[in-house]
Amino acid sequence: MGAAVGAQLRARGVTVLWCPAGRSDATRRRAERAGLEPALFPDLLDRADVVVSLCPPAGAEELAGRVASHGFAGRTYVEANAVSPERVRRIVALFPEAVTIDAAVIGSPPIGGKRPTLYLAGERAQRDGIEQLFAGTDVRTHSLGLDPGAASALKLAYSSYQKASRVLAALSYGAAQTHGVGEELLAIAANRSSSYLAETDYIPKTAARAWRWGPELAEAAALLGEAGLPEELMLAAATSLDRWEGARDAHLTVEEALELLRRPPPDG
Repeated sequence: MGAAVGAQLRARGVTVLWCPAGRSDATRRRAERAGLEPALFPDLLDRADVVVSLCPPAGAEELAGRVASHGFAGRTYVEANAVSPERVRRIVALFPEAVTIDAAVIGSPPIGGKRPTLYLAGERAQRDGIEQLFAGTDVRTHSLGLDPGAASALKLAYSSYQKASRVLAALSYGAAQTHGVGEELLAIAANRSSSYLAETDYIPKTAARAWRWGPELAEAAALLGEAGLPEELMLAAATSLDRWEGARDAHLTVEEALELLRRPPPDG
């Protein structure tokens, strides 16, 4: 993602620096193809007006600490990793003399006509500056206001569904395939064209049916186990449905259903 985003800026004539120290040969080749300029880490920080952090989430806070310890003052740090709002606030605190923008990239890397969106939260002037930086590129921008953590919350809320649903799809297909009905499962799925994520009106219906869905998913977990597939995710879904105990056949609003989902588990 980093090289692809950098390539978009290079196409606009923006100088994009990167630090090759400790990076793989594959990463180096991507950076070279993107036209990124290699630089030592201290030199990069001395020259950059804006630093965009796009790295594995586990290293985001450590990287921010390295940048902050160099004396990154009077400039803009864009925290664009999939980290929690709490972690974003800790990173913001590292830069008392710089402006930190909470950002999140949602979508595929901007290659071959793909157009991801860079969501931005933070001080308006700096948000506007980042929007202008990416104007005319395949990286679209969208402002989420002043609250640091808003972009990261949006990213994790979306990816929690997107990525977990991919795992569930693999488990479901694996179970069906084990029993020789994989093609039939795909035929059923092909009849749907919309995303469950967009069907928020179904949340109360899920709550009302949790009393029978929970045991069904527990049985599905057993099916996965018998097929040699991991069952923990399905068991966790069944446990989540336990939060809706007492909602059987109830007529709830979306907010009422979510409030029940937030309460402690029945045996808590």
